Order: sequence, then structure tokens, then C-alpha cells
Amino acid sequence: MRTIQNWLDEYSESHQNPLNKTIHWICVPSIVFSIVLMLWSIPVPDWILKTGLNYAYLVMILAVIYYALLSPTLAIGMALLFALAGFIAQAIALSTNYPLWGIGLILFVLAWIGQFYGHSVEGKKPSFLKDIQFLLIGPVWLLHIIYTRLGIKYN
Repeated sequence: MRTIQNWLDEYSESHQNPLNKTIHWICVPSIVFSIVLMLWSIPVPDWILKTGLNYAYLVMILAVIYYALLSPTLAIGMALLFALAGFIAQAIALSTNYPLWGIGLILFVLAWIGQFYGHSVEGKKPSFLKDIQFLLIGPVWLLHIIYTRLGIKYN
């Protein structure tokens, strides 16, 4: 199994251009949040609903488990960010008549357009085309930059 540093180093190889990096700071969190919104809108059976969970929470929990296998410290940060995403999704769900899946879909498409533009500027293909797991590495790559700047060890 690759280490978290192996994943981050390989991801960094195709994210050197300053404009592409800036685009990723906007688009990666937007993609993650759009997925939360779309998953949030899938109806769940009553027995799951009674637990307070929905499909967005279930996917976020699975993602945090994946991150914990790579880096418990980064997993904690991602769990906090997912909790924030869940809180915001809940607030949006309660305050708008627009369907969450529609808001999520529009955000998802726009963010991916931004991502592909960033990679065209970079001149390199998105990492997930090499290995689908890089879709999960993108968000934690941004978080590791924050951790590094704050002096938080994540290995």
C-alpha cells in the first residue's frame, strides 16, 4: 500500500502551475461539496433516517476511514471539513426550495470545467485518469498544504 506521502508527491507532480493550483483551491472543495449536496438529496429508508444519517454522511464516513488508513491526522481534518459540509448542506436544505441535487449538479459541472481548464494550463492530465483513488487524494492534498504551513505533522 502506498503511503500518504507517496500519494501526495505523485499528485503534486501534475499540480505545479500556480494558476492550476489556485483553480484547485476553488474547484476541489466545490466538487466535494457538490457531491455532498447530491448525496444529501437521495431519499433514505426510514430505518436509516431514524439514525440521523443519510447517504452523504455514509459516504463521508467511508472516506474518513480511507483517510485514516493513510494518515490519522489528516483524517481528523477531513472529518471536521466533512462535518462542516454536512452542516452547510443541512442549512441549505432547510432554507431553500431549490432541489439540493440541482444545486449540487450545477456546482459539480462548473467545478469540473474549472479543473479541466486548470489542467489544460498545466499541460498535464488530471491524476485521477491514472488512478481513480486520486479523486480522494485531491482534497487531502489541499489539507496537507494547510497542515504543512501550520507545522502539523501528518505522517
